Amino acid sequence: MKNSIAFFDFDGTITYKDTLFEIIKYQKGKRALYVGLTKLSPWLIAMKLRIISNAATKEKVLAFFFKDTPLQDFQRKCDEFIATKLPLLIRPDALKEINKHKQNNATVVIVTASAENWIAGWCRQKHIECIGTKLEIKDGKITGNIDGKNCNGIEKVNRIKALFQLDAYETILAYGDTKGDKPMLSLAAFAYYKPFK
Repeated sequence: MKNSIAFFDFDGTITYKDTLFEIIKYQKGKRALYVGLTKLSPWLIAMKLRIISNAATKEKVLAFFFKDTPLQDFQRKCDEFIATKLPLLIRPDALKEINKHKQNNATVVIVTASAENWIAGWCRQKHIECIGTKLEIKDGKITGNIDGKNCNGIEKVNRIKALFQLDAYETILAYGDTKGDKPMLSLAAFAYYKPFK
């Protein structure tokens, strides 16, 4: 039996802000973000009213800001964001908790609805694993669509179970801050909801 495995949501749990909007602001500028969100407001309102899904809304947002962007250019700016802006968004208590688990030789996994493009690099720096939403790429360019399913809700559980044999671990922990994390939290013997300030 392995010792323990800890699953962390990213946006809002480890970070102070939603990184999707932060990556848009970084790549396109603050004014472009606000203009775009105004134009996208019907979709955002429909999502809040549960008329359309989070995934469909996310695709509208991604397509509006990034459709036909060459992946190479997009990824370069994501890497710059990871190096310069993302560290400022990390909750210190969350990072302490991650480091505590690493010191105890636990497996630490980020499970996020955000795209792996601007999360996975941070995870590699911290020597932890990353499960995130994947963006569809065609002809070397971003389409705005999600490749597969949005990594939220029950899909977090599906992705975890596809990669990890959970009964091989003595202890399972999970950390999250929204209803989209609750299926993941239900996997854990020790589940923490909104644990960090």
